[in-house]
Amino acid sequence: MLECSARVPVYAAEGQRMPPQPPELPYNPSAIEARWQSRWDADQLYRAQPDASRPKWYELTMYPYPSGDLHIGHWYAMAPYDTHVRFKRMQGFNVLAPMGFDAFGLPAENAAIKRGIHPHTWTMANIERMRGQLRSMGAAFDWSREIVCCMPEYYRWNQWLFLQFHQRGLAYRAFAPANWCPSCQTVLANEQVVGGRCERCDSLVERRDLNQWFFRITRYAEELLDFSGLLDWPEKIKLMQRNWIGRSEGVELSFDISHAGLSEKTIKVFTTRPDTVHGATFLVLAPEHPLVERLTAPDHRAAVAEYVLQARRASEIERMSADREKTGVPIGAYCVNSFNGERVPMYIADYVLAGYGSGAVMAVPAHDERDFAFARKHRLPVKVVISPPDWDGGELSQAFTGQGVMVHSGRFDGTPGDRAFDAVASYAEAQGFGRRTITYRMRDWLISRQRYWGTPIPIINCQKCGAVPVPEKDLPVLLPEDAEFKPTGESPLARHAGFLHTACPQCGGPATRETDTLDTFVDSSWYYLRYTSPHYDKAPFDPAEAKYWAPVDQYTGGAEHAVMHLLYSRFFCKAMRDLGIVSFGEPFTRLYNQGIILGEDREKMSKSRGNVVNPDDYVGTLGADAVRVFLMFIGPWDQGGSWSSTGIQGISRWINRVWAIAERDPAALAGASTGGVPELRRVTHKTIRRVTQDLERFQFNTSVSALMEFTNHLGRAWESRAVDAAAWREAVRALLLLLAPIAPHTSEELWERAGYAYSIHQQPWPAWDEALARDEEITLVVQVNGKLRDKIAVAAGVTEAQATALALASDKVKAALDGKQVRKVIYVPGKLVNVVAG
Repeated sequence: MLECSARVPVYAAEGQRMPPQPPELPYNPSAIEARWQSRWDADQLYRAQPDASRPKWYELTMYPYPSGDLHIGHWYAMAPYDTHVRFKRMQGFNVLAPMGFDAFGLPAENAAIKRGIHPHTWTMANIERMRGQLRSMGAAFDWSREIVCCMPEYYRWNQWLFLQFHQRGLAYRAFAPANWCPSCQTVLANEQVVGGRCERCDSLVERRDLNQWFFRITRYAEELLDFSGLLDWPEKIKLMQRNWIGRSEGVELSFDISHAGLSEKTIKVFTTRPDTVHGATFLVLAPEHPLVERLTAPDHRAAVAEYVLQARRASEIERMSADREKTGVPIGAYCVNSFNGERVPMYIADYVLAGYGSGAVMAVPAHDERDFAFARKHRLPVKVVISPPDWDGGELSQAFTGQGVMVHSGRFDGTPGDRAFDAVASYAEAQGFGRRTITYRMRDWLISRQRYWGTPIPIINCQKCGAVPVPEKDLPVLLPEDAEFKPTGESPLARHAGFLHTACPQCGGPATRETDTLDTFVDSSWYYLRYTSPHYDKAPFDPAEAKYWAPVDQYTGGAEHAVMHLLYSRFFCKAMRDLGIVSFGEPFTRLYNQGIILGEDREKMSKSRGNVVNPDDYVGTLGADAVRVFLMFIGPWDQGGSWSSTGIQGISRWINRVWAIAERDPAALAGASTGGVPELRRVTHKTIRRVTQDLERFQFNTSVSALMEFTNHLGRAWESRAVDAAAWREAVRALLLLLAPIAPHTSEELWERAGYAYSIHQQPWPAWDEALARDEEITLVVQVNGKLRDKIAVAAGVTEAQATALALASDKVKAALDGKQVRKVIYVPGKLVNVVAG
């Protein structure tokens, strides 16, 4: 899911930065980190087991796609995630944090074709290399639960789930127009077409009619719009899913074509504006509509055929673009408006899609911008049936799309806008040529792929029995190791006689296997459940383990998966619930999306720009902890940030200061004064509170800042000789515990050197004393009309009235007001006073 690119040197060309140089440190991070990683691994420190005595916490980050070395983008996704995992462990939770590899898919197959090796060989070599790189991060992964999706022990259960879906009517095969990538030589789901191009290789996507397999995700459209089971998901993700599903309430109306002599007597259209039906001056069919060929007049056939061919070359995204010129041609036929008996000419136009609604649209140019542009171009009538405000009865210069009083609408003239929908819908239902209904923009999930490197679809095609499911006892249907997997436009499995030819499970006669493979998003739609028992061989997962661990309490990953992986996983979970496989309906209770790390040039990293950062170069010199801390320090995790080869040197120096402070002998403070003890203890407990609250909210950058401020205060306290050994030990112990999730190797080493029992990562998270952490004085920001004018020190318990009075008494505020009248004062407790004046 997270992709990685091949290793690129970060300093190869003239003018690029030099390799990272380690500062003069009193410790060797490489030796320390390797030692502790080996110890943690040998002790199985992070192996998770059900434990009824502790609350469980299942935290998951999106697994990587093994297409090369682990790059800095993987580190940016995983190091902060690991910090939060470690934090929850220290808070007393029984934490499951697994890792695996999204190992099927086109990149492996394409790379194998290019290199002349088998996809399995290439994939497993990459996994082995990335596994070592992930371990170098020092993450608290439970490696005993690793999954690799291209292994039969995993994809067997993809096939099993497919069969359960098929039995319930959730998996089906149908002819349908498909998005075809001529470069990848395979079908793409709608979600995999971006701007009319393949999201994988950027080739222009074509349209082809193919017999393909689908999952009936639309059956769950309404439930997928219900986010009440999601405790904490970003609003932007919920909005993206809501828009993708695209629920529309409207009316299905019938236009009469009984005069055409066909078996079909009507054409049905869906509209959200039935109140405009009297203004329909033409009707538009999708070029793929099944009635187009039979309704087209002989003298229009050539033009229509040419237009249909042209439309099929464009992707749905292109066809729906608001900026695209609205084209179309008449078919030489008409239908009859059931409301007024008027003849309505019919056109085909590529902005109408066969898969949305009925594939036919009543065009009302006076009240739809797209129809208005089309009518102007083709000199079609524009009939106003909804009166714009202050309309004088003249022609419109643009479409009026708002509500208003119905006019030129027969019996409905004078009907106000707030009653128009129901009035027209009820009349249509009473007359038998309309009904209220709901449509969705989302289509069923296309899961067929005409490639080798994926899960074989467990169906056998028999001329006598039709499509027959493979018996469960015969799973898995294995990929043949000796297939010729070069792309030709059909599945490579179709050319492998040993795979293709088999016997029908029902009649025993000759049959052929389904040769398409499953979309790799099927793998990741339920992988979180397989992690609970990755080697269980009686079902997709051990029910007892899944009952304890699932659903996922906290999921992290990129927002780019909003309408693919995240939506598909929600669908899978609901379907499995209805099949009795799980007892819950949402896979991920909480979701947090990280941003993107950019190059030093503040551009997205790419090999062509030469700005790709290889973390191994920095881990080998400055240490994994320095890389981890720097990635968390560069800015809010959800907003991303830019890499800096100088910035990470600063982080390394800070770790050096932490080391020096922790190594100081408290015995040296014998005889020192104790005047600074209250302040040191106050700062210690304030820091514990601040870091705790920041880590709870994934605010890693401010938690690192708090620790930097704390180390500065510790340095000053030591130099002042005004603290005793007990206060110093308390402060340094707190520093190491707070540092443990962020820099696990350094903190573990210093913890041992301080004489504490192994391991710091098994210690409880420090608690703060609220009385000690309470601020005695705070700083209020004072603004005038939103602009900073002053900062004033006030008592921590200041009231709103007191804060307002102090702000207005400020000389700087008085000068900024300059005689203006104060209209309002906005107070944000403990933070800000904004004086609104005018």
